[in-house]
Amino acid sequence: MWLVLALALAASGPVGGLALQGETIAAIQVHGNLVTTDDELRGLTGVEIGAPFEPTTIDDVTARLRATKRFEQVQVLKRFASIADPSQIMLVVIVDEGRVKIARTDDPDRPYQAVKNRWPRLMYAPIFGISDRYGVTYGVRVAVPDVLGKDSRLIVPFAWGGEKQAGIGFDKPRQSGWFDRIRGGADWSRRTHPVYEEDVERESLSIRGEHWFRPQVRLGLTAGVEHDTFALEHDTFGRATVDFVVDTRVDPTLPRNAVYGRAAWTYLDGAGMSELDGRAYVGAVGQLILGVRAQRTAADPSLPVYLKPIFGGAANVRGFSAGTVVGDTLTATSVEAILPLTASLRFARLGVSAFADGGAVSCGPELPPCDESWKRGFGGSVWVAATVLRLDVAVAHGVGASTHVIVSGNVSF
Repeated sequence: MWLVLALALAASGPVGGLALQGETIAAIQVHGNLVTTDDELRGLTGVEIGAPFEPTTIDDVTARLRATKRFEQVQVLKRFASIADPSQIMLVVIVDEGRVKIARTDDPDRPYQAVKNRWPRLMYAPIFGISDRYGVTYGVRVAVPDVLGKDSRLIVPFAWGGEKQAGIGFDKPRQSGWFDRIRGGADWSRRTHPVYEEDVERESLSIRGEHWFRPQVRLGLTAGVEHDTFALEHDTFGRATVDFVVDTRVDPTLPRNAVYGRAAWTYLDGAGMSELDGRAYVGAVGQLILGVRAQRTAADPSLPVYLKPIFGGAANVRGFSAGTVVGDTLTATSVEAILPLTASLRFARLGVSAFADGGAVSCGPELPPCDESWKRGFGGSVWVAATVLRLDVAVAHGVGASTHVIVSGNVSF
């Protein structure tokens, strides 16, 4: 009895593919096939009932089935066909034919049958954003999975409205090598500059690699070339960016006891631009969250005006309009109290915030003179945060300026 159990465990364990002397294939059992018939699948194995079971039988059958290119996954197992006679072996073949569909036939005895779906498997994600700089953007992002290997995606975005976009790109995680993720593609976009009210049209080709020291700490390298059109002027130049990100936020829409920091340097058109952005969030009494933010963007004076940082709006100082002024250097700070009004376990959360912003911009010799004094603003907002959606309606007043209503939101995955 104990000997029989030991043999059964051996057949189902890691050494189940080993053959003992005198073993014979007594049965072939198939599973997972929908389009391929059972008899056809048994024929594709290349073995017959009554044939000897060899040490290479499992590998040989697996290789034959994979060579047909008809199955996305193939698994062949060795099992005992009889407890009384351990020499009788059953081959268990498990296949995955991928996507199939049910089609109508002309056979009255078999009006429906499963057939291979030749259309590519598509994934869809909405594009939706509201910005005080560019207005409402809407569209769709279509992805074809596993085109460039396991877990990869070929992505085709199409957006209209405030920020128009079309292109094709790819996203591929990697299990080996220095880069843990590689992205890239070709892209066309157009949007109206909020300060100069001229269209900025961009055609770009880029590739990006990311190295994850851990999920919260990432280093990214981006290289590409782009052609920009602004106010009937054309610029073609290379772009290269190195950025370092630390992000401990579990929920970016409503962070608590977390930090976010990003440092980036970009080379464009023979000049450079640096970006620093730091944020911290601390849980206070009850559900109240206190957040602080500091940011600085410095652009080389020789860069085109449409590439320089923009002062005002939801991106930095909310008491001033998003189209206030551009400058060579922008510095801004913010303090915010965030209070959810609903329970933390609900799908959608409603809350309010109070904030105070401050910032300044400097205009270099190649820009018109501007007010470089430190500007302050304050206000409050009502927001709704769900799993992938954030919508915020804020009323902000700039000291020495006017009062603005700012609506912002986005869908993110």
